[in-house]
Amino acid sequence: MGAVPKHKVSKRRQGFRAAHQYIDVPPLTTCPTCGQKHRTHYVCPHCGHYRGRLVLDVRRQKRQRRPEA
Repeated sequence: MGAVPKHKVSKRRQGFRAAHQYIDVPPLTTCPTCGQKHRTHYVCPHCGHYRGRLVLDVRRQKRQRRPEA
């Protein structure tokens, strides 16, 4: 047999429980190199810089992703 609730859960109690089930918006910061928004503590996906240093060569990765026909 499956689980059966012992008592009815009121709409208010449902609301209190549901208040914690939301998705947080990740914190964003502005890249000092290119000025685009990106997640904090992450490499900027637009220019490849992290804390002022070039970490990824984004242009080379874009060329590699191109499908060859």
